[in-house]
Amino acid sequence: MAAAAGSDGVVKHLLLARFKEEVTPERLDGLIRRYAALVDAVPSMKAFHWGTDVSIENLHQGFTHVFESTFESTEGVKEYIEHPVHVEYANELLPLLEKVLIIDYKPAAGKA
Repeated sequence: MAAAAGSDGVVKHLLLARFKEEVTPERLDGLIRRYAALVDAVPSMKAFHWGTDVSIENLHQGFTHVFESTFESTEGVKEYIEHPVHVEYANELLPLLEKVLIIDYKPAAGKA
């Protein structure tokens, strides 16, 4: 069941990635540093976290990295997507990905 997509409330922007084999560790490190720097360049981006797959379930479907950005609203995500610094970065990043999945969601607390 899909939740209402109103523009208010925190929105998480997740990017799951598998980089192409030719991306060196040094290049990957630089890409991650530049991704993290978007927080300072794009006013609507409030936080950034990233990590690599550590699951023992082996259900990663080939994805190796996850990048999570936090915004105060869906309008903030739109501003981020259209921001020139993000556009420039995305034009560098996306061709280096073998596989990518992007999803935006509004976090909801679970009930026991």
